Amino acid sequence: MAKTTFNSELFKFAVFPSYENAITHLAETLSDKEEWDFTDSANKTYGILKNYLEFTFRKLLQEKKVKFTADNKFACFNTGLVTENLEDIFAFFEEYKKPRPGFTTPFCFKAFLKKSDNNILRHFSHSMPDVADFFDKPELLIFNPKCDLIPDLDHIIGDNISRFPKHLQNADDAELRRQLVGAIDEVKKKVRTNYKIAVPQYYDNKTQLLLPLCLTSGSPNPDLALVVHKLNDTTYTARTCLTLKMAYNNARLIVKPQSNWLKP
Repeated sequence: MAKTTFNSELFKFAVFPSYENAITHLAETLSDKEEWDFTDSANKTYGILKNYLEFTFRKLLQEKKVKFTADNKFACFNTGLVTENLEDIFAFFEEYKKPRPGFTTPFCFKAFLKKSDNNILRHFSHSMPDVADFFDKPELLIFNPKCDLIPDLDHIIGDNISRFPKHLQNADDAELRRQLVGAIDEVKKKVRTNYKIAVPQYYDNKTQLLLPLCLTSGSPNPDLALVVHKLNDTTYTARTCLTLKMAYNNARLIVKPQSNWLKP
């Protein structure tokens, strides 16, 4: 099966002359401190931050919250990040004046700027860009312990076997099913006594919940995140699972996860 090519909406919108330097400045100097790389990363690439900016930008496009000046010479969006002093941080763009032949990107990235910067105030003080809205249904952000949780085991195993721990990928179906049923039963009990175990994520224009699945005997750490979707007022369903890296990237779009199991 051919690998799907990733198309960046952010890079279609603007050229970034010094993208890596801008990301480093945003992560290390401008924004409030946060881990933007996974713990097993050999080098600092800020992969979590890059993913966050790309998908936040896509959400802002959907919500028509990317702002433009009247003459269309400047553009700006709210990154949803803040400085150490809780000042909003914006991505600021200028009209791309010297595009290469056949190059249709309309803007050129200038800088990540805090709200009080003169460039932001001069061009956008009359209409400050708003943050992306991931909270249109706040009730979906918290697990309701009164609801049933019904997993589609065949779908979870059949579509996600490559995400399972190596020692289980070659296990027979009966063994894999036993391990999965046991892990799901265990996390059902845990989340009903502590709703904070469920971490909200945003994916495919939906708010879902993530639950930790511990499949490795004796390990204190989860192996996978079960994706839980609310079907109706009485039932949750689960049809897929994610690696912890995938889960963290999706969860970080909403807010920095404050759980003791889902970490970078």
